[in-house]
Amino acid sequence: MPELPEVETIARSLKPKLTGLTFTAVRVVLPKIVAKPTDSAVFEVALTGKSVIDVTRRGKYLLIYLTEGHVLVIHLRMTGSLILSQGKQSSEKHTHITMKLDNGFLLRYNDPRQFGRVWLLTVEGLAQLAGYKDLGPEPFDPLFSEEYLRKAMKLRHTRIKPLLLDQTFIAGLGNIYTDEALYAAGIEPETKASAIKAKSVKKLHKSILSVLQEGIDNRGASIRDYIDGDGQPGNYQNLLKVYGKAGAQCQKCDATILRKIVGGRSTFYCPDCQR
Repeated sequence: MPELPEVETIARSLKPKLTGLTFTAVRVVLPKIVAKPTDSAVFEVALTGKSVIDVTRRGKYLLIYLTEGHVLVIHLRMTGSLILSQGKQSSEKHTHITMKLDNGFLLRYNDPRQFGRVWLLTVEGLAQLAGYKDLGPEPFDPLFSEEYLRKAMKLRHTRIKPLLLDQTFIAGLGNIYTDEALYAAGIEPETKASAIKAKSVKKLHKSILSVLQEGIDNRGASIRDYIDGDGQPGNYQNLLKVYGKAGAQCQKCDATILRKIVGGRSTFYCPDCQR
C-alpha cells in the first residue's frame, strides 16, 4: 500500500502538471471505485468542467482541489495508481477511471486489486469523510513533536507497531516505514508503547521523520505496484534496512533479520538491535 512518501511523491509529480487544467470528459469503467457520489454517472457529470487549483496530500489520501469548492479525494489502498499520460497512449488493463484534460492529456486511475476508492466532495464534506476526519497529526507538522509523542505513548498500553499504524495516532505511516523507523530507533515491535523510555521515544521521533524524509527524497518504495504520477517507480526499496529482508544479515550486527506477525501484519526486525 502506498504510504506517506509514495502519496507525497504522486502529489508532487502531478501538481505542476495538473494545476490550472480543466477536466473536459470523465469515464468511469468500474462504478464501485467511486464511493461518492454513489451514482458514477453523476460523478462523471459533476467532475466535468471543473479546474484543478491544487494537488496535495493528507495522510495517505491524495487531494485534488477543484474550482466551485470541490475536492477530488483518492485513497489508493493496496494497488491503486494515478497516472497522467498523453491521450494517444493506450489504457492499461486495470484502468477504472479515465479523466480527459483540456490539454489533451488523460489522468487515469488504475487498480488491479480494486480496493482503492475515489470521492468527489465539497471542501466541507471532506471534513466529515469517515477515515479522513479522525486522522492524527502529520509527522512533519510542528504538532507532532517529541513531547507530543512521549505524552501520547504514555497513555497507550498497546504494542508500539500497531500503534504507529493507527492513522488516528499519526497519519501516513504504514508497514514499510514503521518497520524501518523502529529498526532505526532500536525498538522491538511488540514493546508496549507506555513502557518505552524517554530516551528511546526521542530516537523514535527522530527515526520516523528520518525514514519518511528519506522515502520522499527517493520518490517512494516500489516493492510491488507503486509508481508515481508519471508512471515511474521509486528508489527507496533499494535502501530498506529490514522490511522484506527476512533471512538477510543485519547491517548493524551479525544477527539475521527475522519476520513475525504483529497486529496481523508482517513485521521485520533485528532480534539483537531491537530488544
